[in-house]
Amino acid sequence: MSIRVAVLGSGSSGNCTFLATSRARILVDAGFSYREITRRLASIGERPESIQAVLITHEHTDHISGLGRLAKQLRIPVYISALTRAGLPPNTELPAVETIEPGKRYQIEDLVVEPFTIPHDALDPVAFRFSAEGLRVAVATDLGYLPENVKDHLRGCHCMVVESNHDLEMLRNGPYPWYVKQRVMARTGHLSNAALGDFLRQEFDGEAQVMVLAHLSEQNNHPQIARMEAASALEQRAASHLKLVVSSQSEPTEVFQF
Repeated sequence: MSIRVAVLGSGSSGNCTFLATSRARILVDAGFSYREITRRLASIGERPESIQAVLITHEHTDHISGLGRLAKQLRIPVYISALTRAGLPPNTELPAVETIEPGKRYQIEDLVVEPFTIPHDALDPVAFRFSAEGLRVAVATDLGYLPENVKDHLRGCHCMVVESNHDLEMLRNGPYPWYVKQRVMARTGHLSNAALGDFLRQEFDGEAQVMVLAHLSEQNNHPQIARMEAASALEQRAASHLKLVVSSQSEPTEVFQF
């Protein structure tokens, strides 16, 4: 038994993550066009026809822009909360829906799916923890801070895809209007490099073998800055064994296998 994970792309223009076990193949979010998702799947050696489900974190465009076409083309179920589904564009047709609730568990073949609530300015935003044969993966982006329930779901994970959205100084001095800066920095906004660093420095349990920094702002962050902040925190936590990867908006990460 193994779990394979690849972030197909992550950022303000689109988000999609691939996860597979020996029997299950799923996507988290569909924030690129169907054509782009299939292209990125092909680049990691996967066929779109093999995907069995897509799970949606929230209704913002960078997470659902390709959802309707993807679900219709592949005839696969969409795992989505009732409120998030209600927030989709009116013309979004979903051939099959599995309604999910935070705090409950769902089974897709040999994969256990646990959605959990996150603080973000959406109708019913969730992140996910996945388990199969004792292996655990968390995908948690688009959250203004790390409350205890999120930290609990990150603990014990072998792979973490976690937000490192912005550098605070770059955001404060950047071109965004002040109200947008306030939204990003709010407790229902996006996680800063510094906030993630504080968690890693103070509360990271050291279990993860791979950590993928995701949803980096193109305007208010830089891959090297995000990496340095996280790497410094991990070094102070004596977690230098961990593989630290910065995801990209434009191309997939490598495929990580556990």
